[in-house]
Amino acid sequence: MKSRIPKVLHRLCGKELVRYSVELLQEVGVESVTVVVSPDSYDAVKALLGDSVEYAVQPQPLGTADALARCSTALEGVFGNVLVIGSDTPLVTADSVRRLLADHQKNSSQMSLLTVTGASLPDLGQVIIKGNRVEKIVEAADAPGTPDTSDTGGGEVNAGVYCFESKWLWPAIKNVETSQAGELYITDLAAIGARDNAAVTATEADDPAEALGINDRVQLAQAESVLRQRVREHWMLAGVTISDPSSVYIDAEVTIGADTTVLPNSMLLGRTTVGENCEIGPGSTIKDSHVGDNCRVITTVLEESTMESGVDIGPFSHLRPGAYLESGVHIGNFVEVKESRFAAGSVMGHFGYVGDASIGPNVNVGAGMVTCNYDGKDKHR
Repeated sequence: MKSRIPKVLHRLCGKELVRYSVELLQEVGVESVTVVVSPDSYDAVKALLGDSVEYAVQPQPLGTADALARCSTALEGVFGNVLVIGSDTPLVTADSVRRLLADHQKNSSQMSLLTVTGASLPDLGQVIIKGNRVEKIVEAADAPGTPDTSDTGGGEVNAGVYCFESKWLWPAIKNVETSQAGELYITDLAAIGARDNAAVTATEADDPAEALGINDRVQLAQAESVLRQRVREHWMLAGVTISDPSSVYIDAEVTIGADTTVLPNSMLLGRTTVGENCEIGPGSTIKDSHVGDNCRVITTVLEESTMESGVDIGPFSHLRPGAYLESGVHIGNFVEVKESRFAAGSVMGHFGYVGDASIGPNVNVGAGMVTCNYDGKDKHR
């Protein structure tokens, strides 16, 4: 990533990569989640996830099998099965993982893995399948060029999600040998299982894009494009009108009420909530704010602000952090509001600044009015 920020803390649709994997595991009912971290990223990851998960430290980046082995002390003998997912695969869906778990139980497998077909992902491992059993997984780093797919059962590649029978996993992982790239691969467990006549099976994911992992900022942008389209489709199917989807950005944790319209070149970011029957845009940006029902936000920026129901604002105005507009407030064009509250029914039509102030109900604030409350040292309410 060429970054001072740990890769798993880079954001996709406003949410850190590692949170997608952790929340997915929690969604499918995993009893306990352990996150493997490097010593350098431990503090930052724990600051994000807190005590909602357990942690295991991998002192050196010696590969995925080594990372999994670091969990053995906490997991061996405690759980019947272990589900493993990378923290840089945010496009995997809960439905695909649920099918993987169901197939793992149905087939009484020792190792099950999620695969995709028809994807152009040259950096992923090729899955060699004979009959209905996985024979091995050939990592891209150890098979440069285009590998032979004649024995793959359809050109399947590894999506990086696995389920293991615990009593088989922990002895088997000790037999993984160092690869040509100098790492211990979790994928080598497939060949070890096949050699020992263990049941190693594959489940195909719903969407080839689920296998897209993130190793650089180009892939981060590719994943963002896929996820943003999923988010837009989700809200359109939930009753939100988006007239030009390609020009609208909606973060993963945004919520929108039915019969709201989001017009072109608008962005709903962070933990924003928008109520029902609103009109957002064109050209509006709303971040970490609450917009009530029946509101209009026209070509305006909102940051950490609140609009109760029946409020309209814009065009070309700015609600800065701490702005609060009660029901029925009207804010027109070229108005800036910071750390201030407008009581119900008040109006500020144009050209002014209100900072650190309280405006009572049904007040008409005239054009050109500004609050002058800074004495060079302190801001006064």
